[in-house]
Amino acid sequence: MPNEPIVHVVDDDVAVRQSLSFLLASDGLPVRLHESASAFLETVKDAAAGCIVTDVRMPGIDGIEFLRRLTARGVSIPVIVMTGHADVPMAVEAMKEGAVDFIEKPFDDDLFLAAVRSALTRQEQHAQRAAQAAEVQARLQGLSERERQVLEGLVAGKANKVIAYDLGISPRTVEIYRANVMGKMQAGSLSELVRMALLVGSLPER
Repeated sequence: MPNEPIVHVVDDDVAVRQSLSFLLASDGLPVRLHESASAFLETVKDAAAGCIVTDVRMPGIDGIEFLRRLTARGVSIPVIVMTGHADVPMAVEAMKEGAVDFIEKPFDDDLFLAAVRSALTRQEQHAQRAAQAAEVQARLQGLSERERQVLEGLVAGKANKVIAYDLGISPRTVEIYRANVMGKMQAGSLSELVRMALLVGSLPER
């Protein structure tokens, strides 16, 4: 499956890679191993689903620089950083660069798996929100200019009479446009319509 979530383990220590591979596989999680950040960046072109587990201190590209390069590429899957006790300041810096969590070595297996599961859940929720936002954007494109104006008024919390006054039309006409907007946006209630607008942040320009 092309969009199956994969846990990418990035570590220069072969023993660590093998140990984590066994642990993750035993928990039913697909795993890919990478001996360095460079190896990941060279071989993984589309990390659309899953998460990354990486050591913060590695030769060549360390965990901090790895996070920066992932951001520059537009890779948005969650990153968990593994760190030794002496490297906690680096782990904090990694979180400032976008890591979602860090785990100190040696760590408990259950704690590690829980962190990975949490990251995968976060990524799945993010993907769902993105898909929902894209769907809402597509529906918005089907609205006429007047319907969009009425929608903007509704999202602003204005009553039908106020929207009618602002647009120079009758309240009855606003009701008709409002019904059209509800139908085209597939909204079952005004609150659902407002949630859709909040999901996309603002109404896109036509």
